[in-house]
This record gives sequence, structure tokens and C-alpha cells, in this order.
Amino acid sequence: MEFSLQNKWILITGASSGFGAAAAAAFGAAGAKLLLGARRVARLKTAAAQALAAGAGAAEFHELDVSTTASVQKFIAWAAEKTGGKNLHVLVNNAGGAHGLDTVADGQDADWEAMIQSNLLGLLRVTRAALPLMPHDAGASIINIGSVAAHTAYEGGAVYCAAKAGELQVTRALRLELLGTGIRVSTVDPGLAETEFSLVRFKGDAARAKKVYEGTRPLNARDIADVLVWIARRPPHVNIDELLVKPVDQAAVGKVHRRPNG
Repeated sequence: MEFSLQNKWILITGASSGFGAAAAAAFGAAGAKLLLGARRVARLKTAAAQALAAGAGAAEFHELDVSTTASVQKFIAWAAEKTGGKNLHVLVNNAGGAHGLDTVADGQDADWEAMIQSNLLGLLRVTRAALPLMPHDAGASIINIGSVAAHTAYEGGAVYCAAKAGELQVTRALRLELLGTGIRVSTVDPGLAETEFSLVRFKGDAARAKKVYEGTRPLNARDIADVLVWIARRPPHVNIDELLVKPVDQAAVGKVHRRPNG
């Protein structure tokens, strides 16, 4: 029997756009109650409104910067107050992103540090803080957003690939550490997906970002959001350990079918 998300509390980081905002709407449509965190509070407000319109039982939001322990602690204290204690059933660690496409020889400290902080250390901070809110043997899930970059390195992606490989290994270790608690642990690793990802990577260069997807039919944020809801809805005895999701047009990193004239 599917696990019901009706009136269950779902915490989503990086919920102001992309996979996070789409996940808020998708979990909202399942009748869940949402705790949304990100740095861009105005966009969080929009995501919360869209989730409520989709059918969410509640959609609360609060500023969250996963790169600082103080911000994470403040956010989780707020979440504990909203949920009333050990009532968090799904944690979606979505905050992250790539910054730049420089080689190691040309890399910038600020870009490297941002990627490690958001994709890896941020995930660790939020998970550590949120675990006390998650009930045991009650179908709870931790779902981490990874990437095909965790599985295959590419030029200019050394640090992003390293950060996502770290996410994958943290997920695997956490799966072992939480054995016996009934808390499920998963990673969803998307391939080519058209969100703000490339716009952030190329620091606002919209033309360069657009070229990444030119001539292809990439994944979109809703595709991944639907996968997240499907994982969370599995019967409580079922754990989806690792799920790699790519568009049909992408066979591997760097192996993409592009149609002439788009």
C-alpha cells in the first residue's frame, strides 16, 4: 500500500526555484504540509502560494542559507515549532548548484567554496539538524538531490563533480547509519535538466545557458518533482536507494542528441 502524504510535513531546501519549487507544488498536490527554505524569501512566498493552490494542507516558509550552521539551526528550530516535534516525514535536500566551468588550473576559490558548501556541507548540516524531528518506523524519508556528475567527471566540473560524488557517498553512509530506524534514505541523480542551473553556473549569461539545452528535449523540474513524490509514496518497507534519471536525448555525460534547428 502506498504511503500517504496527506497532512504529512515535508521540508524542502532550495525551494525558491527549480526542482525545489516544483517539488513544493507536487507534494502540495498530494495534500502534504510544507516547510520551505531558501535564501530568496520573496520567491519562497511565490512557491508557497503555488503549493497552496495545488492543494497543500499548509505551506510555511523561512529564510535558509545552508552554508552557515547558524542559519540551519534557526531554520530547524522554526520547523520544530511548526511541526510540534517529531512529525517531519520527508526531508528533501535540494539546495545546491554549480558555479563556473573553469578548469582546476583556472578555478576560483569563491566558486569552489560555494559548491562544497551548498551541495555537500549544507546537506550534512540540514540532515544533522533535522534528524531529531523525524519519527522512526513511520515511513519517513530523506531524499537527497544528486547528479549524473556524481558518477562521471568532465572537464571544468572537477569541484561540482566532487561535491556531488560526496553527496552520493554521504547518502550511502547515512543509509547504513540509519538502518533499524525505519527512516528511508534515497538519492535522485538527474541528468540534463532545464532549470536555472546553467544560468547560475554561467553567472547570469542567459545566451550561454540556453546553448546547453539547444536542440534537445531535456528534463524539466516537474519531471524530477514527480520522481520525488513517487519515492516518498512507496510503502514504508520499500527504500529506493539510488535513482539515475536522464532525458532520452542524453545517453551519458557529454553524449547528447541534438536536433538541427532545435
